[in-house]
Amino acid sequence: MEVPHSAGTGVAYRRYLRRKWLVLAVLAVLLAASCIASAYAGSSGISPLEILRSLFGGGTEQSRTILWNVRTPRIATGVGVGFALAMTGCVMQSVLRNPLASASTLGVSQGASFGAAAAIVFLGAGVQTASGSGGAVSVTDPGLVTLCAFLGGVATTAVILLLSRIGGASPSTIVLSGVAVSSLFTGATALVQYFADDVTVSSVVYWTFGSLGRAGWDQIGLIFFLCLGAFLYFFLNRWNYNALESGSAAAKSLGVHVDALTLVSLVVCALVTAVSVAFVGCINFIGLLSPHMVRRFVGNDYRFLLPCSALAGAVLMLWADIASRVVIPPTVLPIGAITSFLGAPVFLYILFQGGRRP
Repeated sequence: MEVPHSAGTGVAYRRYLRRKWLVLAVLAVLLAASCIASAYAGSSGISPLEILRSLFGGGTEQSRTILWNVRTPRIATGVGVGFALAMTGCVMQSVLRNPLASASTLGVSQGASFGAAAAIVFLGAGVQTASGSGGAVSVTDPGLVTLCAFLGGVATTAVILLLSRIGGASPSTIVLSGVAVSSLFTGATALVQYFADDVTVSSVVYWTFGSLGRAGWDQIGLIFFLCLGAFLYFFLNRWNYNALESGSAAAKSLGVHVDALTLVSLVVCALVTAVSVAFVGCINFIGLLSPHMVRRFVGNDYRFLLPCSALAGAVLMLWADIASRVVIPPTVLPIGAITSFLGAPVFLYILFQGGRRP
């Protein structure tokens, strides 16, 4: 944690806190602006003025329908999922002491995707719509899909946690293990598709692309409820995460129950990630990008790093969704592909920089 060291630095410390609060406020404003931009973006041709009128109950019936039935749920899903993925990525990087850790790089998203795909193909949790949805899966039993996705995410988390405890595995070893586990679940998902018919295979493939337009208000409410609970738990442990920045031994000497904190944090991360993946598909790199972006401005103080990462994740998710809708209108590109294009170069940069933190 970046705190001034010399005595009598009350003024400097207040300036330090003001800078962190300023970053938090800027991100909150950016999120609000991103929500407005997302409400306007699209191929319907509705003007910004018409959007504002519809927002306050005016406008035409068509504009109100598009805003409240199409774009508002999409915005809410983007905010919730971006918040979830970035928050869990931030915590994973702390408890694993690994700057490259996130739900996607460690295979948690892929494990959750495998569980969801198995539920859709084998357990009848999803049916292919006949037309008008691009061959998308309509989840008929979201509870079952979420449960199976959670089990897949927890299984991956358990493997990573076990590997991190064997022989004092290095951060590089853990990341490579995550790549191997990710490949394992990707192969398992392909095997699940092998036993499905052509229509179901195309549906599962479309589902795994990632889309913010599938979740209804019930699913959005569940995502926000879990995000709020997870954020409260993480924020209550902010000082413990700060202590972990000095290493496990130092944290234990300060009274932190490192093993229990790591286990519970990773299980909570798996749950939140699994629910997000279950409703929107596999979206990569948001959990990796966001913490590293805001760490440049707020450092490793989890009092600010955690909420700033969450806000940055929501902003990134919304702008990735905007890009997916405006690059080739009226076609909506897979948001998972957009985030991968953004995240892969950053991942390589962090890798070749040795994952150094400021």
